[in-house]
Amino acid sequence: MDLKKYIRNIPDFPKKGIIFRDITTLIQHPVAFSETIEIFHSRYKTKHIDIIAGIEARGFIFGAALAYKLGVGFVPIRKKGKLPWKTVSETYELEYGTDTIEIHEDAIESGKSVLLMDDLIATGGSLLAAKNLVEKLGGRILEAAVVIELVDLKGREKIAPLELFSLVQFEGD
Repeated sequence: MDLKKYIRNIPDFPKKGIIFRDITTLIQHPVAFSETIEIFHSRYKTKHIDIIAGIEARGFIFGAALAYKLGVGFVPIRKKGKLPWKTVSETYELEYGTDTIEIHEDAIESGKSVLLMDDLIATGGSLLAAKNLVEKLGGRILEAAVVIELVDLKGREKIAPLELFSLVQFEGD
């Protein structure tokens, strides 16, 4: 199945010159969404994963669905101030400033194997920050997984040596 055809391209969002890759059209299509989770499941079903950590907000969608299918736990990594318990935080660079994400300090036991999930990798800032958070808690990251990779923004290089698995790649635009 060509998952790319289920991803809507929205020109000039959030600002002029940007093409926003919208996964809401993929997740609203039951066959495309199911296929997405099946591809991830096929890749990770034989790997030893203890927990999936999903990055707010769209990483929750794919991460939670895959965690359910694999029979493992799910941990949310959220924007600063959204988690109700004691947290560990990490600040990272954006195109237009900085942002901070957090995880509960007791979310991942030391030595546990973790799969990081998000919907998209652009510059890699949020995935790198999430990696740092998991490692602060003693988690061992198996890999990062995303639906969409914006190749020209070189996020894969920024998170190296962390391995990245992406289902769909977009170049240019």
